[in-house]
Amino acid sequence: MEPDKIKKSIKLAAQDLFRRFGYHKTSVNEIAKKAKIAKATIYKYFGSKEDILHTLLMDYIQESVAELIDSNIPEMDEEAYLNKLIMKTCRLSYTICNEFIGWDFIRESTNSQDFLKNLSNEMEELLVNAFARLNGIRRHHDYLKKLRFLVKCSKSIVFSFAFTSVSDSDIRKNFVSFQKEILPYLVKAAITI
Repeated sequence: MEPDKIKKSIKLAAQDLFRRFGYHKTSVNEIAKKAKIAKATIYKYFGSKEDILHTLLMDYIQESVAELIDSNIPEMDEEAYLNKLIMKTCRLSYTICNEFIGWDFIRESTNSQDFLKNLSNEMEELLVNAFARLNGIRRHHDYLKKLRFLVKCSKSIVFSFAFTSVSDSDIRKNFVSFQKEILPYLVKAAITI
């Protein structure tokens, strides 16, 4: 089998297992079995199970950021546009935590905070860099500073939900609260920068 096909089969197997059973409950042996390859073959392409997860997440984030940027609605005013963009980014963060990583990993793993911090920094860079490549009025330097400010503040708040919430319903309530009570003030602050 070609290297690209092997890598893709590993990622597809891992994605399915992580979504069904969670990151912690999925072993490298199970990924190898589902991908129909030897366990040692996985380590030719990925250094660890965490590397597989990181690759999956970065693939997902890159696709999602492209969709976020492509959904640029030029007739929206600045405040509405930023509000919509940040909520989409927050939903992306939630999906990452909920579907790929699992809240148990986030709450119980000793290195989850570092993992999420690095991941959110990469997501921020992807979003701001993708936004900077857009043509049009929103490309100017001050706007990118506003976007970076909003993304930094929002990601700090959103990822804190994972560490402070007890249940999934608490997390959803926190998102609603963030959208209604915090985000409008962050957007207004960003606009005045």
